[in-house]
Amino acid sequence: MPSADQLQHRLQAFLSHLQFERRLSTHTLTNYQRDLVRFGDWCREQQLNGWEQLTPHQVRAFVARRHRAGISGKSLQRELSALRSLFRYLMREGVLADNPASGIRAPKSARHLPTTLDADQLGSLLDVASVDPLELRDLAIMELLYSSGLRLAELVAVNLHDIDTHDATLEVIGKGAKSRRVPVGSKALAAVDAWKQVRGDWAKADEPALFVSRRGGRLRPRSIQQRLQQWALKQGCRQNLHPHMLRHSFASHLLESSSDLRAVQELLGHADISTTQIYTHLDFQHLAQVYDSAHPRARKKKRDN
Repeated sequence: MPSADQLQHRLQAFLSHLQFERRLSTHTLTNYQRDLVRFGDWCREQQLNGWEQLTPHQVRAFVARRHRAGISGKSLQRELSALRSLFRYLMREGVLADNPASGIRAPKSARHLPTTLDADQLGSLLDVASVDPLELRDLAIMELLYSSGLRLAELVAVNLHDIDTHDATLEVIGKGAKSRRVPVGSKALAAVDAWKQVRGDWAKADEPALFVSRRGGRLRPRSIQQRLQQWALKQGCRQNLHPHMLRHSFASHLLESSSDLRAVQELLGHADISTTQIYTHLDFQHLAQVYDSAHPRARKKKRDN
């Protein structure tokens, strides 16, 4: 294995490649760095003398060790993705002849269905009349998350004039620096407009962000997460409300009404339709509950006292 300095040099070069050539987000870069440093430490434990000595057997051994340590299949998939990307880069640089992580799969883990809110729950959260600037901002945030199915990072990045009010659309930059245009519903447009009327009381003169804090700068993701939790408690919502729950609700409700999986995939910005298909399982779960409660041959007979 290369020395610590050589390893660090290769790693930094690879991370620069991800940042400037592939334009990955800071969050993704941090995950890559953490996963690859961990793998580098393992390689040094195995006393490997060079990158070219890595074999698929050794990569499998690393994955097996992580699995025995209780790491989930989803996390191992992410780590393998980071390794494959690193090895492709090293192949491009002439350090490796082939990719030792190619074809290696992580153990499967149980797939958890996302938690969503129904229409009544959303109504109790969003149908609130207020003139308080903080509440107007929070309402606009929640309406936009639910209306357009945005990721938290996408919402944070929205600037003041990004929403096209004429055709009610918003162009966002999603994962992998891929842009997509999403519709903005009338409720969200009204909520954003109400927030804009008071935004100037907080925003710094040169601040482009649509959503700002009381200090005048762009609102941070953690602040939004905390505000949504506080809002849910105030409105009596028993769910642990978080931004992605509104995105899940957006996808689930569209799929229930339209059954157009491809359209929902486009609106969510999923690169792989298999990611979107989890919402079909969620929809079927709802249908199964309706069936169990309504079908004469499915209902369990009440036992005689």
